[in-house]
Amino acid sequence: MKALTYAGPRQIAYSEVPDPVLPGRDGAIVRVTAAGICGSDLHIYGGHGFVPGTGYGVGHEAAGEIVEIGPEAHGFAVGDRVLVPASAGCDHCASCRRGLVGGCERQPLPIDVCYGLGGALAGAQAQYLAVPHATGNLVRLPEAVSDEAAIVLTDNAPTAWYGARRARIAPGETVVVIGLGPVGLMAVQAAFAMGAARVLGVDLVAERRARAAELGAEPVESDDPKAAIRDLLDGGAEVAIEAVGADATIKLAISAVRPRGRVSVIGVSQNAAYPMHLPLAQVKELEFHIGLCSIQYELPPLLRLTAAGRLRPEVVVTHRMPMSEGESAYKLFADRADGVSKIVLDPWS
Repeated sequence: MKALTYAGPRQIAYSEVPDPVLPGRDGAIVRVTAAGICGSDLHIYGGHGFVPGTGYGVGHEAAGEIVEIGPEAHGFAVGDRVLVPASAGCDHCASCRRGLVGGCERQPLPIDVCYGLGGALAGAQAQYLAVPHATGNLVRLPEAVSDEAAIVLTDNAPTAWYGARRARIAPGETVVVIGLGPVGLMAVQAAFAMGAARVLGVDLVAERRARAAELGAEPVESDDPKAAIRDLLDGGAEVAIEAVGADATIKLAISAVRPRGRVSVIGVSQNAAYPMHLPLAQVKELEFHIGLCSIQYELPPLLRLTAAGRLRPEVVVTHRMPMSEGESAYKLFADRADGVSKIVLDPWS
């Protein structure tokens, strides 16, 4: 089969790789009909991957159809249309049974619970994908949910919802979303769905600010967003959601909230020595939340909201490309060119 593989810094190869085999009696094989490129894939693409080496399949966002199912995988059948959550758990421990696969007691390392970060789980940017422990790691798709919406629901939308939920957004509050890529745009939607009265959007890229404005956010058009936020909000917001993971944007999120405000960081940071200003946080009585989303735990309400039209994950998709053009797709996404937000790949073209 064909798949995208990591070939070195800023090198993605369209490769012939072995067909997957059923991963145990409770596993499944999914024929991938759509795959997505996530912002966290850019860590690998940029040469700062999660494991050393090259040649492994990449990507962790897929939707498709079951073509093979093990006899101990309950609740699914060949032909079912499914979403593959980016995070995979053992489906046996207490955490996984609750959907909290990030706390899987049998796979304690993040590298073991996400597709496409190395050799542990093959990448989802492929024509077929082996899904272990399918009962807990597949989600049947309602007819009303398109493949494009499903791709956003594999990771970006649940991550945004997780960040908004942990920030406890209450009706009538004001929220600042920092970083308006696909996760940030879904955070704008999540904030409004939870009752926010105002949502401000911060991003360096004008096209992204414009896209957030189309969703109802107020774009912060300033070279000094910290000062602009304070002017617009008379001291700050109740909530800031950070969807980048950079030191500067985390610092901005902390400054964007008023005393007793809540900061929720869902951008992936690779800085093990982030210089947290603890005296400022203490004086402001700041609540600071950070974590990695367990997709399965967040998905049930998101699927219902999407099917009902209350959330529109598909609107963040800007480009649809053949997987055979994967190298060009990664370059486009990394360079933030052509107004790109979310790229969906067709594995069969």
